[in-house]
Amino acid sequence: MPVLLISALVFTGCGNASSSNKQKEVVLSDTTGKAVISFSSFEHSFGKIKEGEEVSCIFSFTNSGDADLVVTSVLTSCGCTVTKFDKKPIPPGGKGEVEVVYDSSDRSGLQTKTITVQSNAENKIIILRITAEVINNKK
Repeated sequence: MPVLLISALVFTGCGNASSSNKQKEVVLSDTTGKAVISFSSFEHSFGKIKEGEEVSCIFSFTNSGDADLVVTSVLTSCGCTVTKFDKKPIPPGGKGEVEVVYDSSDRSGLQTKTITVQSNAENKIIILRITAEVINNKK
């Protein structure tokens, strides 16, 4: 008999939980699509720069999906590269930017650095690349 009573309470509790979940589903129904992050370019070349120079560029993107896009992190392959990005959700059709600043101090020759953009988009990870030829005049 106690098993029957516990089972009845569990099923009754589940019924209440599922009805509250249905309410949440209705609230979230406008975001059931997928975000898609579309960059206008995946690579930027700074060309020839002097050692010690700081240069920057902006990678622009669009949310071409049908749900809000949230960029969760932007990681760089080197401490000489710093990024800035907007952490606010970007609505469908909205635009955003990843700013990249490269410090060429103590570098020389051809440099290639990668920037990994992670988001809630259907294409969750995007790799961006910057290149520069650092000229060292201290020879």
